[in-house]
Amino acid sequence: MIEELPQRTELSTLGEFGLIDHLTKDIQLVNPSSVTGVGDDAAVIDNTDYQTLVSVDLLVEGVHFDLTYMPFRHLGYKAAVVNFSDIAAMNGIPKQIVVGLAISNRFPVEAIEEIYEGLQTACKKYKVDLVGGDTTSSTSGLFLSITVIGQAKKEAICYRKGASANDLLCVSGDLGGAYMGLLLLEREKAVYKANPAMQPDLDGYDYVLERQLKPEARMDIIERLQAADIKPTSMIDISDGLASEIMHLCKASELGCQIYEDKIPVDPTTISVAEEFNIVPTIAALNGGEDYELLFTISQQDYEKIRKIPGISVIGHFTEDKSSLLITNDGQAIPLLAQGWDGLK
Repeated sequence: MIEELPQRTELSTLGEFGLIDHLTKDIQLVNPSSVTGVGDDAAVIDNTDYQTLVSVDLLVEGVHFDLTYMPFRHLGYKAAVVNFSDIAAMNGIPKQIVVGLAISNRFPVEAIEEIYEGLQTACKKYKVDLVGGDTTSSTSGLFLSITVIGQAKKEAICYRKGASANDLLCVSGDLGGAYMGLLLLEREKAVYKANPAMQPDLDGYDYVLERQLKPEARMDIIERLQAADIKPTSMIDISDGLASEIMHLCKASELGCQIYEDKIPVDPTTISVAEEFNIVPTIAALNGGEDYELLFTISQQDYEKIRKIPGISVIGHFTEDKSSLLITNDGQAIPLLAQGWDGLK
């Protein structure tokens, strides 16, 4: 029996405008602030009494993602969600995205459809409108740029600055899983390159793989904080590693901090995989990145409120002394170093 080859539609058969029409024909707007979306020279957004929040991420093939193991649909989903996370880090709500896409002729229309299916799946889940974008050709791989527009009341917005000495440092979820997922995928890629007949051995690693390939924005934490009447004094999302993000908060507020190794939340699966790679789980949590959890500070008077919220860990506090220290399980004070992701290195 001859196996049929998957359908492949060349981009040239549709052209730029035909491709845009094809990808966006079923988009429906759900937010009242989205006045006009795809189809005009610019989207029209009316945020009335809200402040407008804007952020952008550029994802480059070979730098930010590897198509050897990143499915197109997951790429689209992740590209949207990591932008939603930036709005969550400002204590806001994402409402619209604009998509920029540069593609080479090695990709068929079906591949771009998969990316858009991932984008629209994320938009549907988080109630975000895709309101415009642009496509162009590329001579060196795939480039995906997402601009997200969000909104928040002026008094609700949280910045990286704003913390005070003795504020408690909190983090949502658990850390290090995305990095362990990346190491697993890179290991299996190396095995495949050495012997293409080998099948990937990924059974039992679902949690860390999902943390890498399909992260989520912690809008649920924003909702829980609001329900508990807690406004963080500063906040950031963890894209480049816990240590790096802590250093950003310290710099912005001109403070130092102490965090405690035994308070850093790490999932048992992450610990198990870290041990496979002979990596200390705390190092993975501090320097891994791409967890997209929220790191924030609160006043000590909110401690009783925060400890009742599931999924949040208090890991330390800010200090007048500008040194940033990790207190290890054996009581040593080690200076924190920002060794996470740097997009230009």
